[in-house]
Amino acid sequence: MSGSVPPQRRRARDRAVPRLDGAQISAINRFPDDNPNPVLRIDGSGHLMYANPASAAVLEGLEAAVGKPVPDTILAQLDAAASARGFIEIEAGNRTYALWPVPIPDLGFTNVYGRDVTAERAIVKFPDENPNPVLRVGDDGTLLYANPASESLVSGLGATVGESLDSALWDALAAGARAADGSTVEVEAGGRTYALLPVVVPSFGFTNVYGRDVTAERAIVKFPDENPNPVLRVSGDGELLYANPASEPLVSGLEIAVGDRLAEDLWGSLAARARAVDGRTVEVETDGRTYALLPVSVPSFGFTNVYGTDVTAVKERERLARENERLLLNILPEPIARRLREGEPLIADRFDDVTLMFADVVEFTKLSSTMSPAELVTVLNDTFCVFDGLVEAHGLEKVKTIGDAYMVVGGLPEVSEDHTLRVASMALDLADAVGQIDAASRFGIRFRVGLHCGPVVAGVIGTRRFIYDVWGDTVNVASRMESLGVPGRVQVTGAVVDRLRDRFRFEPRGMIDVKGKGPMPTWFLVDRISSPNRRADRGAGPAA
Repeated sequence: MSGSVPPQRRRARDRAVPRLDGAQISAINRFPDDNPNPVLRIDGSGHLMYANPASAAVLEGLEAAVGKPVPDTILAQLDAAASARGFIEIEAGNRTYALWPVPIPDLGFTNVYGRDVTAERAIVKFPDENPNPVLRVGDDGTLLYANPASESLVSGLGATVGESLDSALWDALAAGARAADGSTVEVEAGGRTYALLPVVVPSFGFTNVYGRDVTAERAIVKFPDENPNPVLRVSGDGELLYANPASEPLVSGLEIAVGDRLAEDLWGSLAARARAVDGRTVEVETDGRTYALLPVSVPSFGFTNVYGTDVTAVKERERLARENERLLLNILPEPIARRLREGEPLIADRFDDVTLMFADVVEFTKLSSTMSPAELVTVLNDTFCVFDGLVEAHGLEKVKTIGDAYMVVGGLPEVSEDHTLRVASMALDLADAVGQIDAASRFGIRFRVGLHCGPVVAGVIGTRRFIYDVWGDTVNVASRMESLGVPGRVQVTGAVVDRLRDRFRFEPRGMIDVKGKGPMPTWFLVDRISSPNRRADRGAGPAA
């Protein structure tokens, strides 16, 4: 038989094959069908003449079919194996087969006998890769082999490859192997507990022993009563099977007892977390305490252990931290607060271009004399809370309030290009916002507003009641725009007009005398310029 037989030789060899009568054919074909192992027959031309029913997987692995030529590479391998009186191995799906070719010259074909050697190859190939201990023990109790994962087990047993195991241990393993009921032998070795499953491999004359470290499982069974934290055990349908002494406050708060079922929503959440195996906990609050419950499925025991931790103090610290953060962000911009938290000792920055707005209640001193203290504080609080909302909506920063004055900046602590537009939009929105405040309307509160843009220095001053403040000539000019302004109007400098003349309407006021600056031209900010091609800025927050 050859992997590349010329057509002329095939025809000649075919003619040389003797014709079989019916009796001969019947004798040849009588028994292979009953063979539980694969049997194939290949004729002299390399065609597959026959394959018994047990050969189905082999045919798939060979990519062959009865009546068709066997692939040349396979023919060549079978020829070589026949000459050496050996065999070849093939993979068919997840199985391994050994094929022995036996030529029958008198009949002009070759029989190929197969055997499934998957288990034998697995025994030889894979123990070293097994993450669990695997031992191989001879019939006389000699330890023939131990995979790398067995090192702690073998060391703990005081055993050595090539020497006999402890007689009591080998007797127990041999008895377990004879029982063949899947029961294991437990041993203590090196401070760990192992379950050993012995499996006899009679064709090789040894017993494989498969080990598993069950220390944690045994600890689950033995020690929960000693755990200072709550430990519950829950059946697959949510019944509370066990609760250790430390669980009493938790179980009492949940109003359940051993033998009761957990509330459906709680058990549903615990079961989902156990299936996810992601280490996330389920939080429950009971009797003023908060518990984080970690469910761990123990399938070999048919229940779920729930490990509880009282996190009340942790939650309170988290709540206080959030409250501290909220208070800090009421005082400082978030980027500045972050720099302080990171330990920056001195925060002082120069910004080449920002826009400042001052808003001040007109005749506040006179107005305050007509109000009770509660009314005064209520009016200012209601009004400035509305201002705070406008600051956030327009993407600006509130610097501070000084009595009845409110100071806003755009363009810091994070630089932006449209800060002047956003400050101007907020200035126009102030009038509408104040008019909607009931207390402010009753007392006829009006504001003077001033805007200016330019460079400033900004930083944090103080160590106890610190503030984030800005300094520079730009601040002084913006303040003068407010203090020298007109009630109910927004007064701005020429720098603001230059930037916004295509977006807003301005009304010239003329020259005013500004302390430290002398006469300066100023304008009143009147309104936005409406355009079909430009969306309105009012109430739109930061605009481009």
